Amino acid sequence: MALILVGLIAAYLIGSIPNGLLIVWLFSGKDVRKIESGRTGGTNAMRAAGFAAGLLTTLLDVLKGAGAVWLARWLSPGNFWLEAAAAVLAVIGHNYSIYLLERNEDGRLRLRGGAGGTCALGGAIGLWPLSLVIMTPIAIAAFVLVGYASVATISIGLGATVVFLVRALMGVGPWAHVAYGAASLALILWALRPNLKRIANGTERPVGLRAARMKKQQ
Repeated sequence: MALILVGLIAAYLIGSIPNGLLIVWLFSGKDVRKIESGRTGGTNAMRAAGFAAGLLTTLLDVLKGAGAVWLARWLSPGNFWLEAAAAVLAVIGHNYSIYLLERNEDGRLRLRGGAGGTCALGGAIGLWPLSLVIMTPIAIAAFVLVGYASVATISIGLGATVVFLVRALMGVGPWAHVAYGAASLALILWALRPNLKRIANGTERPVGLRAARMKKQQ
């Protein structure tokens, strides 16, 4: 029991590592929290310090999610619910990092972080490695074709839920993985509430082909 508790705490702390903050600072000396969305994920890191910084942040954030699952599996082999819980806690840590505790404009304490997409992808990969070859193309397609980074992020949580649900219904995957997919989707949607409002209002920043089309129209 003590090892399980240690694994869950470690999963949150692993997820909390603010890779984007550290990488952007190393690449440019900037504080990513003061740029654009203020999030520490790969998209905002790319905006702050370029493609290389964004890619490195993304890869390390994926590794956080997978690493939390691998640690849980090592501590308690075959415990699917522990693995799923560790993956969820890694996403929570990514979105609400204990290392980024600060006071907001009203003087209240808050935890900063990312939106959870890449860490959620890492968690899915840790649970089932082939998630990589299914969910990554979906996220890239959403980014390029739909034209909103937030939609691409949401597609990861939605993709995990669908993939793990299909596997569970086929009898080749545990229901704990489905619970992880649903939880990661809920966390991503909650983090992206401002983005969803901007999409509804038509003010969300476009990317991919949508951005290219809008640029041509100007």
